[in-house]
Amino acid sequence: MHTSGEWIWQAFDGLTLNDLYDCLQLRAAVFVVEQTCPYQDIDGLDRGAWHCLYREAGRLLAYQRSLPPGQSYPDASAIGRVVVDPDARGRGLSRELLRRGIEFNRRTWPDSGIKLGAQAHLQALYESLDFEVCSEPYLEDGIPHVHMKLARHA
Repeated sequence: MHTSGEWIWQAFDGLTLNDLYDCLQLRAAVFVVEQTCPYQDIDGLDRGAWHCLYREAGRLLAYQRSLPPGQSYPDASAIGRVVVDPDARGRGLSRELLRRGIEFNRRTWPDSGIKLGAQAHLQALYESLDFEVCSEPYLEDGIPHVHMKLARHA
């Protein structure tokens, strides 16, 4: 995948106000508006997370957060809020975003596994990156999800 933009990782305190605004705007545009799912996106976990942002020409096109062990899962670090701007889909940004998240979590918390809560319709994407389902399906905010963990051999 060729990207002409900039990938950055920031702790919460390193985000500028514009970064934070853009992240929350993209998350709301997709998770609340596009998916017609009113839910509490600002869940108290952003402050303890590392944030990955991908920008082209100053525009935020992709985002995710990585959480240390104990934040989302007692026994693993987490990747969450994986989102790509609708206008930038089909370019492989989701896969690159996840690849970078896996690499970051492994480097930052090397003794921890990696888990995530996947929307069920995206299960195949996560499986293609060596995640495996580790829960029964469940509804979160009216959307089918499954918990997934990165396979040990990956």
